[in-house]
Amino acid sequence: MKTARGALIEVIAVLATVVIFWVPLYFVFVNAIKNQQEASLLNLSWPSAVHLWDNVAEVVKARDYMLIRAFFNSAALTVLSIVVLVAVCSMAAFVIQRRVSKATPWINFFVLAGLIIPPAIVPTIWVLDGIGLYKTMTGLVLVEVALSFPFGVLLYRGFMATIPREVDEAAVMDGASGMKLFGRIIFPLLQPVTATIVVTSSVGIFNDFTNPLYFFPGARNATVQLTLYNFQSQFNTQWNLLFMNILLITIPPLVLFLIFNKKIVGGMTAGAVKG
Repeated sequence: MKTARGALIEVIAVLATVVIFWVPLYFVFVNAIKNQQEASLLNLSWPSAVHLWDNVAEVVKARDYMLIRAFFNSAALTVLSIVVLVAVCSMAAFVIQRRVSKATPWINFFVLAGLIIPPAIVPTIWVLDGIGLYKTMTGLVLVEVALSFPFGVLLYRGFMATIPREVDEAAVMDGASGMKLFGRIIFPLLQPVTATIVVTSSVGIFNDFTNPLYFFPGARNATVQLTLYNFQSQFNTQWNLLFMNILLITIPPLVLFLIFNKKIVGGMTAGAVKG
């Protein structure tokens, strides 16, 4: 009885996955290879003629090759944000986990509050403009890091709790300073969690729409998600090109996620169970 019930639950889970993930992906793909007239019907039928490469070329050439500039901007934003995020979160988690004091509960409270409190757009713009970082890549990187900081700290801290303090003490007795202890001994042990944060945060930052829209405006500053506006208008939306654009900007994070799927699950499980 239990075996049959378990098999039924697995079948339902697989069907739900197909409906939630694969059907929308097929919908995007099949409409991306249609011409404008057939794509305007917005159905799941196969096109009478495949216009894959014609649509790809038109999307890439749109608005003076904006998609290529957008890929460069998104790649630069993602790489810079991940480098800063990993460095800041790992060091902050190391200090929070190792130095327990009366302020520790308050620090934990503020870290958790970062997961709950939504970002304030207008005050953030006012602050960035006041320090001269509004409409700059540096300002947008700081915003992305700030929004991903609580999640990264929690994962690092949970995994770091599994590293015995005797490792720290032995390194200090051998003359290692604080930075040397962290950089050469502790940080290399954090590879599972680092891989998890790199992949999950990369996908989130690469696919971010609202933050570049608010904090990094301008045609030359467009990221991949903002190129969706190229084929939308009030009176005539080019659905085939819009879906082709969605398909092109979906492929990189999808491939990244599929390649590192096991590392993501392993890192999050290690941090949750061992912490």
